[in-house]
Amino acid sequence: MNYKKTNASKTTISRDVKELSKETNNIYKTISILSKRAKQIGVEMKEELLEKIDEFATTNNSLEEVFENKEQIEVSRYYERLPKSTSIAIQEMIEGNVYHRDPEPEEDNLDKFTDSIENNNENNSDSTKESNTEIKEV
Repeated sequence: MNYKKTNASKTTISRDVKELSKETNNIYKTISILSKRAKQIGVEMKEELLEKIDEFATTNNSLEEVFENKEQIEVSRYYERLPKSTSIAIQEMIEGNVYHRDPEPEEDNLDKFTDSIENNNENNSDSTKESNTEIKEV
């Protein structure tokens, strides 16, 4: 993603939580979605920054080279001036660019889980009897 062209603010802005949570109808889901997206953005930005800094890495670490490596300093300053990952995530949510889905309801998952346990127990009942007879004490 190109974070240079984002419309996210670089400073803190008070947001209407009800406005943000219109899509999910749940403030906690919205915050969870935003935090996960902000983490993804932060990881992407960090990887990109480290790739660019590694381009300027030198094998000889003399004291003069450490202070004179202006390219690394400029790259770092550029990334420090970018909007924070949470601001970018909020802006993406406002623009409708964040995709999220709800997992299956818990009741369905519980039914599937109990059905799978019952099937495993039925299938394994014969094999456990056989395996128990094969085990001998030493």
